Amino acid sequence: MNKYIESETIELKEKYTDTIAKEIVSFLNGVGGTIFIGVKDNGVVIGVDKVDELLRKISDIVTSQIEPNPQDEISSELKFDEGKTIVAIHVNKGCNHIYCQKKYGFSSTGCTIRIGTTCKEMTPEQIKIRYEKKFIDNEYMLKKRSNSSNLSFRELKIYYSEKGYHLEDKSFATNLNLKNEAGEYNLLAELLSDRNNIPFIFVKFQGKNKASISERSDYGYGCILTAYEKIKNRLQAENICISDTTVRPRKDIYLFDYDCVNEAILNALVHNDWTITEPQISMFHDRLEILSHGGLPSGMTKEQFFDGISKPRNAILMRVFLNMGLTEHTGHGIPTIVEKYGKDVFEIESNYIRCTIPFEKKVVDQIDNKNVGLNVGLNVGLNKTEKKVIELLIENPSVTSAELAESIGVTKRTIERVFKSLQEKKMIERIGSKRDGSWIVVR
Repeated sequence: MNKYIESETIELKEKYTDTIAKEIVSFLNGVGGTIFIGVKDNGVVIGVDKVDELLRKISDIVTSQIEPNPQDEISSELKFDEGKTIVAIHVNKGCNHIYCQKKYGFSSTGCTIRIGTTCKEMTPEQIKIRYEKKFIDNEYMLKKRSNSSNLSFRELKIYYSEKGYHLEDKSFATNLNLKNEAGEYNLLAELLSDRNNIPFIFVKFQGKNKASISERSDYGYGCILTAYEKIKNRLQAENICISDTTVRPRKDIYLFDYDCVNEAILNALVHNDWTITEPQISMFHDRLEILSHGGLPSGMTKEQFFDGISKPRNAILMRVFLNMGLTEHTGHGIPTIVEKYGKDVFEIESNYIRCTIPFEKKVVDQIDNKNVGLNVGLNVGLNKTEKKVIELLIENPSVTSAELAESIGVTKRTIERVFKSLQEKKMIERIGSKRDGSWIVVR
């Protein structure tokens, strides 16, 4: 088996060529990596000659052909394999937001990024956002243009109205910073709009790894506030509860600490770099994983992160969640998780943060032994139709009573009685009017 295989962080070069400048820039703009000179694409070691001359060429490229100067991010190493000399160029993820080849400047040709095993040119918009990040990191959501110009905000307006905010239609977009300087809808607007192309995926796996998917649900493609509520409801439904009768009084044990999971999701949303992709939530047999992209916000240390210093990457988005009363600006979220589960549940890398919440072993064992079903904790005291309505509302809060009746196989009048019963039991709430609103499962 070859020792050397190309990957997102490994580049193999048979010999030195001037294209190495492009590859160094791509690693600086990506997650970093190593370039091995003297190794063929198939991993066969052939070695290099004139090592001193080669190292001088590399030094010249680093000091004179790349902007800004990346000297502190790059180191060279000589490796000896099969009696041959290999030059390894180690490139860290750049401490600056963007790098380019000087001769091309901050153009698509000059600014490349490592994607898989290739160097891809960045788009003018990606370059603009990254370039401006070095001045104002938390405004990229306001500057990045939405992928769609035809956006509506009915749900967002309902949320604000329910909280007592009075916003005029004419000034709504301006007051909530939904447009960039050119008057176009921005990324923030896209995230908050009624319909968009941004998924928010929850994947449930059968075992302890990703070998077999048992269910894949997508709660995105709409207002992120609603997507967040759907995810919360789904996880509440998954949070199975058993009773420990060996102690008095009887003790209820849940699969996971719901408050900690909620804080982890909020943290993922406000820290995620939405120019990369959306956060992902994965549920395994023994744990829950919440992954956000982009690593820590610029200037934040791991110590500050664990101490609960509030410095969200997406400050504007955080403000919307604050306005809705969905979170607080106290920074208690991470310390809450750490107090319950410890620091080790967080995996913090330069390009992502993963929070892994372990499940209570007693509950897992009980599920294995007794085949406890979904929603044990949630559905106590509900009849069959009420349980089904809850499940369908979690999937789609905007579903109509007629659609529910058809799906479940009952009359519309029965569904209306179920709605009334669930409201009395404080299981659901109505957001907005009867004609334009939607249902939210609250517990």
